Amino acid sequence: MYSFLALRRACLLLSSPSLSETLLRVLECFPPLGCSPEGFLCSRGHNEPAPILSQSPGADHAKFTHSRFSFYSQQQHQKRRKLSLSRMDQNESVLRRKLETLHGIPLFWSIVEEWAQVESFQARPDDLLIATYPKSGTTWVSEIVDMIYNNGDAEKCKRDAIYVRVPFMELIVPGITNGVAHLADMPSPRLVKTHLPVQLLPASFWENNCKMIYIARNAKDVVVSYYYFYQMAKMHPEPGTWDEFLEKFVAGEVAFGSWYDHVKGWWEKRKDKPILYLFYEDMKEDPKREIQKVLQFLGKDLEEEVVNKILHHTSFQEMQKNPAANYKMVSNAHMDHSVSPFMRKGIAGDWKNHFTMAQNEAFDCDYEEKMKGSTLRFRMEI
Repeated sequence: MYSFLALRRACLLLSSPSLSETLLRVLECFPPLGCSPEGFLCSRGHNEPAPILSQSPGADHAKFTHSRFSFYSQQQHQKRRKLSLSRMDQNESVLRRKLETLHGIPLFWSIVEEWAQVESFQARPDDLLIATYPKSGTTWVSEIVDMIYNNGDAEKCKRDAIYVRVPFMELIVPGITNGVAHLADMPSPRLVKTHLPVQLLPASFWENNCKMIYIARNAKDVVVSYYYFYQMAKMHPEPGTWDEFLEKFVAGEVAFGSWYDHVKGWWEKRKDKPILYLFYEDMKEDPKREIQKVLQFLGKDLEEEVVNKILHHTSFQEMQKNPAANYKMVSNAHMDHSVSPFMRKGIAGDWKNHFTMAQNEAFDCDYEEKMKGSTLRFRMEI
């Protein structure tokens, strides 16, 4: 078991991408017993907890085998093994693959393959869902809410990486991570992250009347941030040039689909469901005011001193240097911070440094057409 973990980590840290990918595909054929799939995401940093290793591998194996959503159940393992062997034959990697379409929405290939797990996800009544279109303030709000749940204790919020504390529900990558399985093992109350458009959210969230926080950010800043994220986060296809990526974004041909449909869909849903709809620009303008909105929505009352601690801990400057929040615990094999840091600027209005005059005029014309009839309004700068 320990040699497997060591070999797996070595694969993620190898400097040769081709050799690393080959070894990873071989290892995907074999289920690691007594360890969490999420453990392979990280190359351990200074503050990162040790990998979860069972004192009783046999007990863990039984747990994996009999769990309904077990990533390494016998049936799933055989499926993964055949798929991994097929990928080896075709010399394919799990990274930089083209998006697949599900119900008209472009998603990572692995989410589409494992959609049955996502669709049947079992929400709990006390789950809090944090929903966003990518690059709209997801990590920021996740850290704020985790701080609220821990009464402003910053040290407790450094207990693990943000993607472990607030799992990405639909993200399933064979042999690397499984948000559904991770959440199934978490105690309540759980914080759950999703980028799904409202129509694809698992029905159990609505059935359990779960509270949800949605964060929206203006489209121009989103597309700029998404372009850099595509470059550094290798689950995405290659972004191409800025001009090419902008065209894909406008056409809704990026991961999680159309920004326009996403923000409007959740905006309309808030009318009859317990959804707090926040705006990134409002948070930048007055973060304390927006934190108070979250507290009120959650029915929590914290002392002014605690709120100020949360305000400080969740500032961009603090989060940017916090390894439990800045994604630097993730292996460079999956996120290359030398290309672009996960937390790049955290400002409103950076789009003006990227859009040409012609691009801005064309974007505005298309934007007006796609947002026609909606009461949703965004500020492109503050």
